[in-house]
Amino acid sequence: MTRLHVRPEADAALREGLREQGAELVGEDEQPEGIIVTGMFKTLNLAEVLEANPQVRWVQLPSAGIELYAEVLAQFPELTWTSAKGSYAKPVGEHALALTLAALRGLKARALASSWGTEGGISLNGLRCVVVGGGGVAAEIVRLYKAFDTHVTVVRRTAEPVEHADVTVAFEGLDEALKGAEVVALAAAATPSTRHLLNAERLALLAEGAVVANVGRGSLLDQSALVEALSTGTLRGAGLDVTDPEPLPETDPLWSLQNCLITPHTADTTEMVVPLLRERILANHRRFHAGEPMLGLVDPAQGY
Repeated sequence: MTRLHVRPEADAALREGLREQGAELVGEDEQPEGIIVTGMFKTLNLAEVLEANPQVRWVQLPSAGIELYAEVLAQFPELTWTSAKGSYAKPVGEHALALTLAALRGLKARALASSWGTEGGISLNGLRCVVVGGGGVAAEIVRLYKAFDTHVTVVRRTAEPVEHADVTVAFEGLDEALKGAEVVALAAAATPSTRHLLNAERLALLAEGAVVANVGRGSLLDQSALVEALSTGTLRGAGLDVTDPEPLPETDPLWSLQNCLITPHTADTTEMVVPLLRERILANHRRFHAGEPMLGLVDPAQGY
């Protein structure tokens, strides 16, 4: 029987599922072997909990992006850390597609219009797309883009091929991949090396009238450079589900641009996330108990 401490915000169905798998749910002061965190970005002094529990061997985190846990990961690198990476791929990939289509079709401007206006917008079919990231979300974006007869290049940490992609290259090939690209989707992890990965110089490599969709993290994109490119018309449009900072201040110039659609980090809502996270946690508990490789393993040194 595995002794697990499940944080208070966990839903009843998860608790029941863990009990059915033979777990004993205990308090944080009752010698747990594993800690299950389910509250997305809830205030939690995880380091304090772990310092008081040297017997803990496994920590499950609730989010796919785990940059907020970087400090505690570095402090306890010997533990088995798992995240939700890949769990939310379908809803987030779907949202990336929606933002892409909205940017191509100018849907923010049409949603705000009070008169008939002029025709506009272009089709996704046949366009050259670049997807930055190598995880489950990036793979889902590739799958959805390919339904539109696109050419898709994936840029990731290694050149290991991504299913459905036409080309896969390592980050060293990013600049070449961006040259003349008409669609860029950002779905990479937030690390020091990916901050402002898409900057003014790289935005200038894109085809005139290209669009950008960001469902990764706001730090991947230089927002000042994005404002300039959208304002001058170098870019046709952008769709952002993530910004830097979050929430984005009401005075930020991105809000006033009719070719920039912003959603408030809702690519995966709580309603969508809860059952998907429950599925990941139950699968990982089975694997932990059986001594099998776990899903969503985190490399503390890499930060994802």
